[in-house]
Amino acid sequence: MPHAQANGIRIHYELSGPLDAPVVMLSNSLGTRLEMWDPQMPALGELYRVLRYDSRGHGRSDAPSGPYSIGLLADDAVALLDALGIPKVHFCGLSKGGMVGQWLASHHGPRLSSLVLCATAAHLPPAELWNQRIEQTAQDGMAPVVYGVTARWFTPAYLATRPPEVEQVRAMILATPPQGYGACCAAIRDMDQRDTLGTIRTPTLLIAGADDPATTVEVMRALNQGIAGSRLVEIPRAAHLVNIEQADRFNAALLAFLDAQPRE
Repeated sequence: MPHAQANGIRIHYELSGPLDAPVVMLSNSLGTRLEMWDPQMPALGELYRVLRYDSRGHGRSDAPSGPYSIGLLADDAVALLDALGIPKVHFCGLSKGGMVGQWLASHHGPRLSSLVLCATAAHLPPAELWNQRIEQTAQDGMAPVVYGVTARWFTPAYLATRPPEVEQVRAMILATPPQGYGACCAAIRDMDQRDTLGTIRTPTLLIAGADDPATTVEVMRALNQGIAGSRLVEIPRAAHLVNIEQADRFNAALLAFLDAQPRE
């Protein structure tokens, strides 16, 4: 998979699917990389051209010193589109990726045909949580946080019955550069997009895991109320990584929304 020079860094990406199809851009969560979207690829790949990438500080993209901001991560996404000559996309982001999506919709709306925000928030306190993660990973690397994070990302039933899938996610977390992880934690800590939600005019779908303890259904309902015309889908028996834990239900909701959009 190639890299693109964008916004002063090298961004690792994959672009696949029919050349003449609308582009769906997928943006990863904190501590993962583009492979987190593997469960969506069979569903999307026949009808859409899919662009997924490792965000700054993650995977095989560059991890310059931080702190980062959500605006900077959104600028990376726009720069990647420019580097690839893609004028407009359907954007789907989960958690941190959804925070980037909110910024794109409020600051670069013409670049989006539609917006899908999954398990995310416009503001996610307390700051002490993020400071603790920044300090811990800077001192000891990713190993001390991996089990606590995955315990919040999946329901107990999934953790007990799907160990191979959970281990794949843990491997992604462990492979994340601590410097990049901490810099993105700072971006989330400092983010507050509540006042700009009302400026979003892009058709928007919200997907929440009914059992998500990180970005709860109540948090997603606040987004739903803040983004005019948005629709919220709650997926049962799913925690934070709803796209993995309930891939079939997630894919059905995502495709129904995308297929209803005008073909551009």
